[in-house]
Amino acid sequence: MNAALERLPHGPEFRFLDRMVSLEPGVSGVGEYALRGDEGFLRGHFPGDPMMPGVLLLEAAAQLAGVVAQSDPALVPLPGLKLTAIRAAKILGTARPGDVVVLHARVTGRMGPLIQAQATATLRGTLLLQCEVTLAGGAA
Repeated sequence: MNAALERLPHGPEFRFLDRMVSLEPGVSGVGEYALRGDEGFLRGHFPGDPMMPGVLLLEAAAQLAGVVAQSDPALVPLPGLKLTAIRAAKILGTARPGDVVVLHARVTGRMGPLIQAQATATLRGTLLLQCEVTLAGGAA
């Protein structure tokens, strides 16, 4: 299941998924990101009160949606899959060093090279983020 993470095109410094907890290929998945405390973005967000930026929670959700979509065994993975739209995003909380964010993503639609998904991020059962994302693939 964690082999699905190998499909992420991001380098290690911009990967916000550490492990897959569950995966229904092409349909839904659950992943985790452990905020270690040594991430570079924490130095400036905010000095003395480090927290994960909400836009990076959105990025983590989009990365999980991409892993779910690209794992569908019935479809050839889309080259160059990227986040292209965010809708209905609500950032309701944040994560701090030592926290483990649990991400959920469900593919809700496909049309050619476009993938739509709903995603959430939670921390100890509390909702941090809910959003809808669109991913698009094309020429690599």
